[in-house]
Amino acid sequence: MFIELTDHLRCPLDHPEQYLVLLPSRMDGRRVLTGELGCPVCGTVVHLADGIADWGDATPSVAGSGLTAEAVAAFLGLSGPGGFALLAGGVTTLAPALVRLLPGVRLVLVNPPVGTADSEDASVLRAGRVPVKSASMRGAVIGADMTGFPDRVDECVAAVLPGLRIVGEGGVPPAGVEVLGESAGCWVGKKLGS
Repeated sequence: MFIELTDHLRCPLDHPEQYLVLLPSRMDGRRVLTGELGCPVCGTVVHLADGIADWGDATPSVAGSGLTAEAVAAFLGLSGPGGFALLAGGVTTLAPALVRLLPGVRLVLVNPPVGTADSEDASVLRAGRVPVKSASMRGAVIGADMTGFPDRVDECVAAVLPGLRIVGEGGVPPAGVEVLGESAGCWVGKKLGS
């Protein structure tokens, strides 16, 4: 897990949004390979192993994506380096290609398929809820396998900064999203809000 991602994480348990405290044990440059993330509200401690934070209640994706990395990069409309983009579910399989297409933008992979490794450019998080703070991501891409879970879709939308884009593979665009375009089971929208 990229160490600066800590500032964008929240405890996914059922209480008001709260930051997490990181105690790294072993690092490789800016990557935390082992350590602990703790919540000061509920006392939950999550152990990081091989750079992956796993809350233990995740359902890993078993699907891929019908989208291409080139399409996702274009739909997100990100220009310039910096910040994080969230990928949830099967679309996480596009991460290796997206890293090359979005230089300097770090990816946050929520519940990717089993065996997905954490890397310097793509941090892996496993949790029943999306463990990312509200209004902290430069964009989000929601896989078709996530659209059956409206609460998870809403959490992905909440994680995006207002005015920035969300891509959904299937499903119906949720409230709080201005749809910019829809085609063949995919929608692109902009998060509403100030």
